[in-house]
Amino acid sequence: MKDQDVVRDLTQKYLEICNEDVQNERRLLWRQHNSLKPTRPLIYTRAFGWPEMPESKCICKDLFFREHENILRKKIFWHSLDDDSIFEPWIDQPATYKCIGWGVDRVLHTAESNDGAYKESHFIVDFEDMKKLRMPFHEIDEEASAENLSRLHDTVGDIITINLDRCGDYRGWAGDISTTLGHLRGIETIMYDMMDEPKKLHRLLAFLRDGILQAQEQAEAAGDWGLYAHENQAMPYVEELEDPAANTTGIKRKHLWGYAASQEYTLISPEMHDEFLLQYQLPILEKFGLTAYGCCEDLTNKIDMLKKIPNLRRIAVSPFADPKKCAEQIGGEYVLSYRPNPSETVSCGFNPTQIKNDLRENLQIFKANGCQPDITLKDVESVENDPERVREWVRITRETIAEIW
Repeated sequence: MKDQDVVRDLTQKYLEICNEDVQNERRLLWRQHNSLKPTRPLIYTRAFGWPEMPESKCICKDLFFREHENILRKKIFWHSLDDDSIFEPWIDQPATYKCIGWGVDRVLHTAESNDGAYKESHFIVDFEDMKKLRMPFHEIDEEASAENLSRLHDTVGDIITINLDRCGDYRGWAGDISTTLGHLRGIETIMYDMMDEPKKLHRLLAFLRDGILQAQEQAEAAGDWGLYAHENQAMPYVEELEDPAANTTGIKRKHLWGYAASQEYTLISPEMHDEFLLQYQLPILEKFGLTAYGCCEDLTNKIDMLKKIPNLRRIAVSPFADPKKCAEQIGGEYVLSYRPNPSETVSCGFNPTQIKNDLRENLQIFKANGCQPDITLKDVESVENDPERVREWVRITRETIAEIW
């Protein structure tokens, strides 16, 4: 079978999923949920050990089509888990950007086993190395972008809408400062800098903030932000903002969800987190309509600090956080995005009784504190080659929600 035929067949199957009535039911639920109106806790399976699934095996030879094949196969399998994820009736094709990163290459030292582990040589060994960084800019390679768009359109454009993502590279992980700083300087070194070189660290943070803002503002001035660019580590439907949509242009950031995390600052005090990160993230986050904060870091002792974000709506409660203390601080003021520990759920053995007991305990805590929780299964690197674990986890989670809520 030709690569194009493989992608066409998968696209037709995916579009059938997108057109199911349940998608609109989920849109309504997420819209209410993210607007802090009472709903049952919603379930979002962000990861599920995809490389271990038999369905993940791709057959396209052309890397361009193989990438789309993998995305389509993953979404079709994801739908079979029966969580509350929404599948949109379009395929994304990223534009080609002339500026990615900060003008320096990452140097990774991988293990001989080639199992994905690596050690990174951080570029900024001395703060004088800052001089070699490039200030980001937003510019699209229109010719390359049009060529890729045409290839995909010629293959499936008669079946499904193709969305050209033109928003730029400096968003998400590339726009939260924390991730980039960790790569450039190193986490342990950053901790020393806060005591030994605070002025120089502030200068680096200001450079990163200004670079991200410049690239985002240039994209906005060019009309390249679209409604497909919402980002909140969940489903972005909410009453206060416009719904996601393909091929929208000229959208301002104030009409979108923004997102930031601070995983590299997990062991840093709230006071230093505020001074050496949040104060630099705020000017970026304030440009968006609503924001979500947090990924895998423990934010238990930082929630009061996060309330400085004026448009904050969602706060992550990671596997390392204290659910009770977080619930007491969050209450019904924000959406509580609860993330169970994947090791204790689906990655290292599978114990339905333990899963149910842990869920029951935490859901009761959230309910007692008037919280608006959803449940995200994420960072699942392995399910020990058991394709049914995540599907069963979703079933158990639904069952437990029905008991408690």
